[in-house]
Amino acid sequence: MASPGKKAYLLRIDPELWAEIERLAAQELRSANAQVEYLLREALLRRGRKPPADAAPIPGRKPPTRP
Repeated sequence: MASPGKKAYLLRIDPELWAEIERLAAQELRSANAQVEYLLREALLRRGRKPPADAAPIPGRKPPTRP
C-alpha cells in the first residue's frame, strides 16, 4: 500500500534495469522504491527542473545553475 500523500503508480520496467536499481538501492541503504524516487529527483535537478516542494533534498547535490 502506498504511503499517505504518495501517488501509487504501476511501472513496467525491464527486469535487468530493475535488478540494477535494486543493487544500487542496497548499496545506498534505500528501498528500491525510494531509489527510484531519488533517481527521478536527481534527473529533474540535472534538467534544471525543481522537484516538488515537499521532496526531500538530495544530499550532496546542488541544483544546476542556469546559463
